[in-house]
Amino acid sequence: MSYELIAAKRVDLGTGASRRLRRAGKLPAVVYGAGKDAVSLELDHNTLYHAVKHADFHTSVLELVIDGQKEQVKVAAFQMHPYKQQVLHIDFARV
Repeated sequence: MSYELIAAKRVDLGTGASRRLRRAGKLPAVVYGAGKDAVSLELDHNTLYHAVKHADFHTSVLELVIDGQKEQVKVAAFQMHPYKQQVLHIDFARV
């Protein structure tokens, strides 16, 4: 199964900005690697939450569309809330 995730660059950074994103149904993320600078992103939480449940999501190469530009990435790490059904943050590594 192939995954295509739509993301937007984040302007506001920090704890407060991340909390505001989560309350708005978004998910803070970061993409790094391949000799390029790290980019802070925001994604739709529900789309990613349902994708994280599948085992192949964690091992396959994903297509991340950042403001119209496509990048090949893999999941490097992600954090779940201890008791809520909520993804708190996800890291992507460029391939």
